Amino acid sequence: MSQIDLFRSDMTALHVLPPSYYIGAIESMAEVFKQIKIFNSKGLTYELNGDLYLSIAECEGAIVNLPHDLTESLRIFKERGGDPDRVGKKHPLDTLLWLKARAGEPSWDSPFGAGRPGWHIECAAIALKYATENRDSVLTIQGGGSDLIFPHHYMSAVQGKSLTGREFAQIYSHTGMIGLDGEKMSKSKGNLVFVSKLLAEGVDPVTIRVGLMREHYRTDRMWSGAGLASAEEDVARIRKALSREVVAPSVPLIEKIVIALSKDLDTPEVFKLINQWCSDTENGGEGGSAGEVARALDALLGLTF
Repeated sequence: MSQIDLFRSDMTALHVLPPSYYIGAIESMAEVFKQIKIFNSKGLTYELNGDLYLSIAECEGAIVNLPHDLTESLRIFKERGGDPDRVGKKHPLDTLLWLKARAGEPSWDSPFGAGRPGWHIECAAIALKYATENRDSVLTIQGGGSDLIFPHHYMSAVQGKSLTGREFAQIYSHTGMIGLDGEKMSKSKGNLVFVSKLLAEGVDPVTIRVGLMREHYRTDRMWSGAGLASAEEDVARIRKALSREVVAPSVPLIEKIVIALSKDLDTPEVFKLINQWCSDTENGGEGGSAGEVARALDALLGLTF
């Protein structure tokens, strides 16, 4: 099984809704060429030893709206793939649109010579092709890990606005980083926890999903066996409560869950509410419908019990 197929299989198991399109950068070269040509026509690009850069100082608001001061922005930019120290750039934060072919690296023929696209223009070009329904912004929601906030999402937004005159996204939804045993997960450290491995070990997909959702999605957190065991206990408790013929009132629970989710997807509050409902049910609460709660948990949280 390919890594792409494995990823899709894992997401299906976790009840993560698939996107309408799975688009790879190498499938989108025509769109990249199209957008770079627009930048060229606007006079926003310049060439440096065969590489093509976007001059962000000439993109409206790009410098004054940086999410960090310039010193910190330069540090992060360099740490995450940028080249602020390159001699000849007009501004240290100028981003690559097209990198001239290097020996031993992938390259494609283009109107700008053989080479490959920069990171940020790939995503901006794909979004501009497939997200076409919004009038005030390219996207309604831009999601991704918190490590993508800057420079990737910021620079993609700068490019998108320069190309269209519209904001790139109305809402930015960035997830916290998940670590293991006190350290950030990374390939180099080999301390990765794979969904597929947990599933192969017999862990219920619902338990994995609950384990991830009990903390707020924006929060950095640590994955642990103890946390997974605790999530397993929660799942067992919820299933037991839902199996009862008589349960605590369901309508107030569902209404409160909706309110919590409307507050930046406050899932920690949601699980407090669910556990309180379980307690009320265990203590003889009545007047609710287990089926109604189960359907709501599926529809609102993707949790099938």
